[in-house]
Amino acid sequence: MIQVAKVIVDVPTMQTNSPYSYLIPKQLENEIQIGMRVVVPFGNGNRKVQGFVVKIEMETINTEKLKKIESLMDLEPVLNTELIQLSSWLADTTFSFRVTCLLTMLPNVMRAKYSKQLKIVNDQISKQQLAAILPSTSWDNFETDELSTLQQSELSNLRKQGKIEIVYRVKNQAQTKKIFQIESRLSVDQETKILASLRKNAIKLRQLVHYLANHATKITQTSLENKLNITSATIKIGEAKGWLIRQKVEQYRDPYKDVKKQTLPLTLNQDQQHALDEISQNIDKSQPQTFLLEGVTGSGKTEVYLQTIAYALTKGKTAIMLVPEIALTPLMVSRVKGRFSKKVAVLHSGLSDGEKFDEWRRIKRHEAQVVVGARSAIFAPIENVGVIIIDEEHETSYKQDDSPRYHARNVAQWRSEFYKCPLVLGSATPSLESRARSERNVYQLLRLPKRINGHPLPKVKIVDMREELQAGADQNFSQPLLEAIDSRLKISQQSILMLNRRGYSSFIMCRDCGFVLKCPNCDISLTLHMDSHSMKCHYCGHEEPIPKQCPNCHSRKIRYYGTGTEKVEQELQLKFPKARILRMDVDTTRRKGAHEKILRQFGEQRADILLGTQMIAKGLDFPNVTLVGVLNADTALELPDFRSSERTFQLLTQVSGRAGRADKLGEVFIQTFNPDHYAVQLAKTQNYENFFRKEMYIRHQGKYPPYYYTLQITAAHKEEKMAAKKMYAVLNELQPKLSSQAIILGPTPKPIARVKNKYYYQIVIKYKNEPNLHAAVTKILQESQSDYRQGIQLSIDAEPQSFM
Repeated sequence: MIQVAKVIVDVPTMQTNSPYSYLIPKQLENEIQIGMRVVVPFGNGNRKVQGFVVKIEMETINTEKLKKIESLMDLEPVLNTELIQLSSWLADTTFSFRVTCLLTMLPNVMRAKYSKQLKIVNDQISKQQLAAILPSTSWDNFETDELSTLQQSELSNLRKQGKIEIVYRVKNQAQTKKIFQIESRLSVDQETKILASLRKNAIKLRQLVHYLANHATKITQTSLENKLNITSATIKIGEAKGWLIRQKVEQYRDPYKDVKKQTLPLTLNQDQQHALDEISQNIDKSQPQTFLLEGVTGSGKTEVYLQTIAYALTKGKTAIMLVPEIALTPLMVSRVKGRFSKKVAVLHSGLSDGEKFDEWRRIKRHEAQVVVGARSAIFAPIENVGVIIIDEEHETSYKQDDSPRYHARNVAQWRSEFYKCPLVLGSATPSLESRARSERNVYQLLRLPKRINGHPLPKVKIVDMREELQAGADQNFSQPLLEAIDSRLKISQQSILMLNRRGYSSFIMCRDCGFVLKCPNCDISLTLHMDSHSMKCHYCGHEEPIPKQCPNCHSRKIRYYGTGTEKVEQELQLKFPKARILRMDVDTTRRKGAHEKILRQFGEQRADILLGTQMIAKGLDFPNVTLVGVLNADTALELPDFRSSERTFQLLTQVSGRAGRADKLGEVFIQTFNPDHYAVQLAKTQNYENFFRKEMYIRHQGKYPPYYYTLQITAAHKEEKMAAKKMYAVLNELQPKLSSQAIILGPTPKPIARVKNKYYYQIVIKYKNEPNLHAAVTKILQESQSDYRQGIQLSIDAEPQSFM
């Protein structure tokens, strides 16, 4: 019997979800563990590739038939056995390759080139002992796969015993952050003698000596400089005189170190207490029940989340909490950190690679018990999970756009089953899929029907922009909204205005020939941006100067049409010259920390009006906001998408809920050209029940989710005929495998047929039960790799959020 490792290899040109068997060398037999990365020979040329060990077995096999593992990439597992199992399920359900799923679970720096550093833990072995295994010249930058198997084995053993630690240092990306730490070498007895030897006017040195003689604990150099009001030069003199030891130590990068305001649990109302009791019972019983917490805006869902997490922690368990967007993360982090302090780790794309890496390591080392983050935080390497919470569960940002095309809600359900813990999905406007599941008792519905302050929901007024424009109103602002903004400015109350389009205007058009300036790479018009004096494509990033005359007929009658946040900001400033306006869109939040800065300024009432895109529609809680204005409620309704009504209702309900959240009554103005549309009318009263019934009827008639499952297959190529040809080949392969009940739409070009110089064709399959579909689509995925060499990109999306 020999020890064999089952390895998922990373071969970009020919991926497979089946592991390969590799012989474990004798020296590494007790060192290799599931979840480690290894270097293995692959293919006829035995080229070296990385792989993940997903299983270790004892087999009776001829060793000559197996290739050997070359070396370890890690001295400890980077993924635990739960995440290894999860990767298999994820690859299967999202029609993706398993190695892609495994890499998705790791921070970016773990996927890049990195070097490793050996560090002795608490002087448990001497430097001489470690140098006997590996020369000290190699400690700062060594590659595990360049060591002999004997060295690998001995170092792995020391790591298991906790005597050494491996610190990853990423080349050209995130470096391990180092700071100087000071340790005193003086005793109280030495103080008098040293002070006597110093000049009377050497005040800073005398201060340093006094501190060092009376403080034995280590302190960072920056803290010591601030504490004594001294410079690094003074500390270096102390080092030269032998009064102190100054050495570099690693320090975690903490993206939220300034969050200090501690909060206490609030008293819950009857509905909140009932919700907390139901979820807590499932934590006690270790039951993987999914709860749908449906609560109107301002009903106190966040406090239920916090007290649920607190309950899980008292039981010695951990918690994961997801929020949909980076814009919401700083606010939620400050609340969770305010309650649980250093127990919280944060993971989202707004952090630097180094910050994400440090937070990931804190979680993996069990130094954090609560994880807060956006979609990818669902893969946090946290163990013993007691509860998983997904806030604003209806948000489409929980679905990944590229491979693996997972939905965080589905991954959360898998982990909930694994850890036998409850999953809480919270929303004022749950997705139809989730609400339909609660109707069938698949999920348990918990309701918070009232605002916690007992105040009524804000008063909503629907403004018919057709009538306003006929009466001579501005294109962007109706008279009632302008008067409402003016009245808020007079009494120092704040307003939030939402526009669903960034930039200055939607497009520019020649009034003589009708020419519209389009992106050369995509079938979409370019958007005017006045701040950069350019035309930009919001799909591929193409940018060009603003034309002074029509490129087609050379007329100078070229005009701007549509509107954007930038243009609205200028108009607002003209109408209200004294108003302090903050704009929040993709352009103003590109820089790290920009979201947090803008929201902090607004929260501190250093601005009167917050103007923004969808990112300001949800999660914000500002007591002084009494007015919300939606400038263009129809944007989503115009899209050819079966979810457009649902998204419009959700967005209008969410943004309306930003008004009147404290003791001041709120007012909302919704400007629309479709005032009679049911999504607009029902959002006026936040009537989710009636919207749910109406929309479910329409989905049933149209044979759409949640009554049908959907699958979208897309082909892209630089030549349109190649993309179309591939889609017809896929259709011919699939059609014989499907029953007559399956509905196939296409092949057709996508609504935006060309993006980044590639043409896109798609097939959409709607079905209820197709036992042969999964195997057929998996086969198409495997075959698609040979198409990739011909420039054809095939993507498969189970349950797409949009067919756009």
